[in-house]
Amino acid sequence: MTDFASPTRIFVAAFLAAGICAAPLRAADTALDELYRRLADPDNGEWSRAQSDILRAWSKSGSALMDLLLRRGQEAIEAGDYPAAIDHLTALTDHAPDFAEGWNARATAFFLAGQFGPSVADIGRALALNPHHFQALAGLGMIFQQTGRDAEAIAAYRASLAIHPHQERIRSALDQLEREGSGTEL
Repeated sequence: MTDFASPTRIFVAAFLAAGICAAPLRAADTALDELYRRLADPDNGEWSRAQSDILRAWSKSGSALMDLLLRRGQEAIEAGDYPAAIDHLTALTDHAPDFAEGWNARATAFFLAGQFGPSVADIGRALALNPHHFQALAGLGMIFQQTGRDAEAIAAYRASLAIHPHQERIRSALDQLEREGSGTEL
């Protein structure tokens, strides 16, 4: 089992324990409030539009060059070239350290490369910048689940679903972990 650096573990645990969904938004993020509200509504049949608008907003750094680095990193991930993705996304996080999506994308590249410790550290940075990042929380849950840390995985999945309850894959993973934890068989 992979052991994560103690400061990272404490950071992530503190975020989950504090209920990051309730963290205050910066003024620049207030335009997303309504989208987050619509996404969080479990009865909203048009949640996918809110999700698309949120993902589009998250992908804009405010700099054409930084957006290009993000795209190149994402393209390298899609091509399975994780070292190239990590290189592009490291350049992005170096030059735009306040851009949450850069950290989340690099966390994804690290995760896919099997480097869970750096992935968790980047997820922590992404969540510090954007506490509503349901994808980062879902990724954190996946890492915890893969490393046998089921209680932490459950907490991360629940936090992600509190923001975006329409994630069927995450809901299924959570349901499976909860069934296994309660001893209920299929």
